[in-house]
Amino acid sequence: MANVNRVVIIGGGPGGYEAALVAQQLGGQVTLIETDGLGGSAVLTDCVPSKTLIATAEVMMTVRGSEELGVRIGDDAPAKGLHIDLDTVNKRVLALAAAQSADIHEKLVTEGVTIVRGRGRLNGVEEVIADTAEGEKRFPADAILIATGTHPREMPAAKPDGERILTWTQVYDLTELPEHLIVVGSGVTGAEFASAYDAIGVPVTLVSSRTTVLPGEDPDAAQVLQDVFKRRGMNVMSESRAESVTRDGDTVTVTLSDGRTVTGSHCLMAVGSIPNTTDMGLPGAGVKLDERGYVIVDRVSRTTARGVYAAGDCTGVLALASVAAMQGRIAMRHALGDAVAPLDTGVVSSNVFTSPEIATVGVTQAQVDSGETRAVVITLPLAGNARAKMQGIQDGFVKLFCLPLTGIIVGGVIVSPHASELIHAISLAVSEKITVDSFAQDFTVYPSLSGSIAEAARRLHGHSTDQVGKQIHV
Repeated sequence: MANVNRVVIIGGGPGGYEAALVAQQLGGQVTLIETDGLGGSAVLTDCVPSKTLIATAEVMMTVRGSEELGVRIGDDAPAKGLHIDLDTVNKRVLALAAAQSADIHEKLVTEGVTIVRGRGRLNGVEEVIADTAEGEKRFPADAILIATGTHPREMPAAKPDGERILTWTQVYDLTELPEHLIVVGSGVTGAEFASAYDAIGVPVTLVSSRTTVLPGEDPDAAQVLQDVFKRRGMNVMSESRAESVTRDGDTVTVTLSDGRTVTGSHCLMAVGSIPNTTDMGLPGAGVKLDERGYVIVDRVSRTTARGVYAAGDCTGVLALASVAAMQGRIAMRHALGDAVAPLDTGVVSSNVFTSPEIATVGVTQAQVDSGETRAVVITLPLAGNARAKMQGIQDGFVKLFCLPLTGIIVGGVIVSPHASELIHAISLAVSEKITVDSFAQDFTVYPSLSGSIAEAARRLHGHSTDQVGKQIHV
């Protein structure tokens, strides 16, 4: 490992730039090749932009729900006198994304990383070729990291035009609120945008091919969100599969597989992602891809080719910026001979930034229901929480999973405003294998939403020795 020195990274998203910082710290000579800008889709077109838009939506939701708290705006009920200037919102979104990208660029340059603007491809396992504006450049490498991310999947009969039929990378070019937005796809991306645009006052139709939204999330959480969407007036079309999307002037028409049609002013396509792994010389270098085109990696980010690693969404492991960053750091530590712990996806926390948010970590309800994991489950609604009552929070719950006999916490779900902040306590419990009794002894602030997590743990006292799979609903 001592002769590994020249590191070439293809892709400047979280997997790539975090890897570059670690490799530079460990004494590597690091070159990072990026096509679009530092930060990748996470900063430029995905996480940072979408959550900035959602931040505006959260303000609108707070104002809308403030009448119960006694807040009045003029003579009107809350939010009736308010409106969103989408042009200003999207300019702010793009400005923040650009600023974040610039900050990352400056940090990498300060640390001594060489940044090359171009498209990288492998020439075997010991050289990377970058196609740049100045022509082809070659970089010898002792270790290579592929961190090229993904791009939005397109349906052949629903080609985005960037004006009325949009991918999630194109919505920030809108200058006026859609008169009626149709969102095709009810996974995380579709649900988040549907929630955000509904919150800022846009009529939304969500086309979902499944029974409930968020088919990959906790079913109880997904049901809560779907109920909230419908109560707020969103048109959720369950078990409806889109076959095509067409445009006629200022109108878009979504045709469903059963022949029904839905018309609106704009359509957002959120039907999955495609890995950016084509035309990179990967098979020729011995890097195996799965049937969908994702790079196959092990838990220390190694591919099937010697000295070649991969990180981030292009691996298909978990499409999370935090996981991409961890994969990149692990890869460089392994490549440069530093101590490293393999990636453990069982302790990864994630969040869906809808309203309310849905945060999860560890064992899932599906694993318990299938018998894959033996666990006792408790679900505690937030309706009884004093702080929730004060803030007018009506929807949400805390769910904990613990092992029988030992009572070790192995998973959790939180459906609540700011669940992304609350889940950390359960993440620590899962990672450190804390028991429900030990967890329950720790103090929480009163009143607080976090108090419900401790309360759920207290309710599990004595039940962890009961029948496996027991569901406790309070």
